[in-house]
Amino acid sequence: MFDMIVNGGRTNYGEIIGILMLDTKFPRICGDIGNAGTFCFPVRYKKVVGATSQKVVKDADLSLVQPFIEAAKELEREGVSAITTSCGFLAIFQEYLADAVNIPVFSSSLLQVSMVYRMLRKGQSVGIMTASKPHLTKLHFKGAGASDVPTVIYGMEKEEEFPAVFLNQKTTLNISKAEQEMIKVAQTMVSENPDIGAIVFECTNMPPFRNAVQEAVQLPVFDIITLTNYVYNSLRLTANFFQK
Repeated sequence: MFDMIVNGGRTNYGEIIGILMLDTKFPRICGDIGNAGTFCFPVRYKKVVGATSQKVVKDADLSLVQPFIEAAKELEREGVSAITTSCGFLAIFQEYLADAVNIPVFSSSLLQVSMVYRMLRKGQSVGIMTASKPHLTKLHFKGAGASDVPTVIYGMEKEEEFPAVFLNQKTTLNISKAEQEMIKVAQTMVSENPDIGAIVFECTNMPPFRNAVQEAVQLPVFDIITLTNYVYNSLRLTANFFQK
């Protein structure tokens, strides 16, 4: 028999995963990282003011590094046990963010690319679906530790509904139309590249369509939600024991 002592000092507890959010206005349906109903556990959000899709995706604006670092530090002080983000393009900030706090940071779904590749047989590649192929560069894969992985990249930038909402901030979303666009791009990618053994979604707005894509192409699909759940399960017992 022993006394269990826990430490206080904050108002709220139990939010193991902290999420750094872009400054956006578009809808975030269940499945999207920005919808708390996506998760079967509590999460804590922190918006980085001024971090628009334009600045993060298209401009790769390094002036945002410090605001993201400050927001990550706030989440750490507020008690989360790990931090992720709402945009896969933030892979270029991975090293900065991980060095700034004392808890794990996984800035992008692209961190899964190396692991997924190692699961595949020799000669296969990883299919990457991204919000905007022209803006996904070697720097993003370097930040994710996946520079040497054979990948095939297809983007949503030439579609109609998906980029209008998630890149250009349209505030209404036609879910069925976006889903059909996702399926079309995935099927095209796989048919044109039969060596693809699995798919990784870069974009954190894509997970609501994971099941539809998976069914359409009959391949494993990984995204920011699969990664977040993985990290959560690695932390939940320790974090809950210590009342974090």
